Amino acid sequence: MNRLKEKYVNEITPALVSKFNYSSIMQAPKVDKIVINMGVGEAVQNTKSLDTAVEELQTITGQKPVITKAKKSIAGFRLREGMPIGCKVTLRGERMYDFLDKLIAISLPRVRDFRGVSKKSFDGRGNYTLGVKEQLIFPEIDYDKVSKVRGMDIVIVTTANSDEEARELLTQFGMPFQK
Repeated sequence: MNRLKEKYVNEITPALVSKFNYSSIMQAPKVDKIVINMGVGEAVQNTKSLDTAVEELQTITGQKPVITKAKKSIAGFRLREGMPIGCKVTLRGERMYDFLDKLIAISLPRVRDFRGVSKKSFDGRGNYTLGVKEQLIFPEIDYDKVSKVRGMDIVIVTTANSDEEARELLTQFGMPFQK
């Protein structure tokens, strides 16, 4: 069993049950899935850039990304409906806990001038979104092989009913929030 999952079962769930006065441990919020999205705007002109983005995302997550296509045509961006413009991965189960562990313990501390992640990025329903400016913070990415610095959006979907519950859950996991 994964280190974070073990911690969730043995330490976090009892702490959440006592803090929020749940009648059952099944009411305690848990991390449902993590969605990592990488928008590749230059894929409109250069389709090769999307291939490298897909490759990098697969290296980071250990799972093959789905290519996302444009929903609408936008003339200003020379974009047609159905053109591939990004990729995303949905992680669940063991891979999700592995990625969350790696993100909290290794990747986030490697961000330049890191002071913690924002407390305001909750959506009101207990989900947390964070943007990463460069893919180089992940240990799997080789600095010399990177052609272009790309960012990504990471959405942590929880079963929490409120932002307060979700914040407590992520704090227990060790998410470094700003003071």
